[in-house]
Amino acid sequence: MSALPSSPVAALRPMREADVDAVFDVECRAYEFPWTAGIFRDCLRADYMAWVLDVEGAIAGYFLMSLAAGEAHVLNICVAPEQQGHGHGRRLLRALIQLARTRGAQRIFLEVRPSNRRAIALYDMEGFNEIGRRPRYYPARDGREDAIVMAMELLPAEI
Repeated sequence: MSALPSSPVAALRPMREADVDAVFDVECRAYEFPWTAGIFRDCLRADYMAWVLDVEGAIAGYFLMSLAAGEAHVLNICVAPEQQGHGHGRRLLRALIQLARTRGAQRIFLEVRPSNRRAIALYDMEGFNEIGRRPRYYPARDGREDAIVMAMELLPAEI
């Protein structure tokens, strides 16, 4: 009898300084206009909530979030291109939402490129709503691209 193929072991954990090079590598492969490694280091020094998804010893994705005055702001959420389509983005987003809720956030905000249809669909499915636009927010090949601003109200957990 042959053994069933095992699924990869994936674990969420807080990002460490030692992860920055691997996170930066994912960022560069996933985005045309990536953050710098210095931005990730600055976020860690500023004590932003930063988590990675480790799949069998490799960084498959990550998120960074700020939290102040009962509001969370998604700064960055990313899945490595070769890991996309396996539910990792949803897992990261749900973990981020749960972390924001446990830290007392009442709402979460994020910006997303209108051209990023997969991310917009995920955010819609998970309960985010479009609340506005930021004109010319993102760099783009032909100048600048607007940002769709989305938000989710976090209702108190039911007992």
